[in-house]
Amino acid sequence: MRVLTVGGGGREHAAVEAFHRSGAEIYAVMKNANPGIIKRSKGYKLTDEKNVQAVCEYAKECNIELAFVGPEAPLEVGLVDALEAIGIKCASPTKAAARIETSKTFMRELLKKHRIKGNLGFASFDNAKDTEAYIKTLKYDIVVKPVGLTGGKGVKVQGEHLHSHDDIMRYVHEIFDNNIGGAGVIIEEKAVGEEFTQMVFCDGTNIRPMPLVQDHKRAYEGDVGPNTGGMGSYSDADHLLPFVTGSERIEGHKIIQRIVNALRKDGCVYRGPMFGQFMLTTEGPKLIEINARFGDPEAMNVLPILRTSFTDVCLAMAAGTLKFDVEFEKKATVCKYVVPEGYGVKSKAGLPISVDEAGVKNSGAVAYFANVDIVDDKLVTGTSRSVGVVGIADGIEWAEGNCERALNYVKGDAIFVRHDIGKRELVQKRVDHMNKIRGGKK
Repeated sequence: MRVLTVGGGGREHAAVEAFHRSGAEIYAVMKNANPGIIKRSKGYKLTDEKNVQAVCEYAKECNIELAFVGPEAPLEVGLVDALEAIGIKCASPTKAAARIETSKTFMRELLKKHRIKGNLGFASFDNAKDTEAYIKTLKYDIVVKPVGLTGGKGVKVQGEHLHSHDDIMRYVHEIFDNNIGGAGVIIEEKAVGEEFTQMVFCDGTNIRPMPLVQDHKRAYEGDVGPNTGGMGSYSDADHLLPFVTGSERIEGHKIIQRIVNALRKDGCVYRGPMFGQFMLTTEGPKLIEINARFGDPEAMNVLPILRTSFTDVCLAMAAGTLKFDVEFEKKATVCKYVVPEGYGVKSKAGLPISVDEAGVKNSGAVAYFANVDIVDDKLVTGTSRSVGVVGIADGIEWAEGNCERALNYVKGDAIFVRHDIGKRELVQKRVDHMNKIRGGKK
């Protein structure tokens, strides 16, 4: 099977490795020279991933049979629509279906229209004056977001990033003045609890869930500092999380299934991976956002332990025939991202970085290259996350230990890691917080 992958990050490297394990012949399009993807590819092209014409021409040149688009930006410009128009099956959503991520207003309105459980109070605006008038009417704390895409870095929460009305309005004005996200502001009710990620494979009708994962957005240990695209994440061997019950996970499945049904009913069938970000509250799971793709870093937690052929799963998603079970190993994983110093504020980019992949493997881990590039035959950092290191074991504590040992084999002049991810103390903090919210009952 001749497969085209689009994207050059850690998420895409994880997907490429999964395709490789299932026997695909891989061709890649990416804007940066990711050495992990290059190693597994029969051919590759370096170009802007949003250059629809260039990607389609390369796909035709390589006689591609199946395409997989990793990042959200090419989805937003309609790359899948263009590939399908030239007869290439895609295991990723069309532009219309991807609005579930590319427009936060579209997502909230869809849930409201179809009365899907798990929605939050919200309103969106195209000017600061109306935004402020609405905020003054609210009796609850809020979250301020640009409506459009911001690479996971545009969310600011009252009580964490925003501590006064003036703070809120400064950020609202910043969004409008700088056209962040390009589509206005959405004000959402702040949900209180613990976040978890439920990703699924989807063929337009059927969904098949992946193990639950918890991401860590804040840059520094102790959950402080600026929001990032994700500093790391963990999953448990039972495919739940220590603070999530089986029935709560099923509630999340039902919400995602209803979203898939609603999209189909509204004429934009969704095919591809889908990412549901939930807040587990005293009222059950509340939907924070939907992503029209794998999460990053969450893809790196689930794809290494995927037992079923990834190529078969993607073909079934593209064809609308995902009627078989998708199996994962009963393993825990802990991912920690190696990032350039200053990431989240101003990264020190363009500096040398090296990975001893054999050393990582011998530590019980895998390494996925992300926002790195090859310049003058040397591997250098970009402005975003550099390398995801994933420890794999029978439990979270052992997976975290494997990850830490493997991190010794990643070297760089100015790199940083948030080391507390997956450690017993931080996981227990999540459990204690959820127990307190539940009133001491799980």
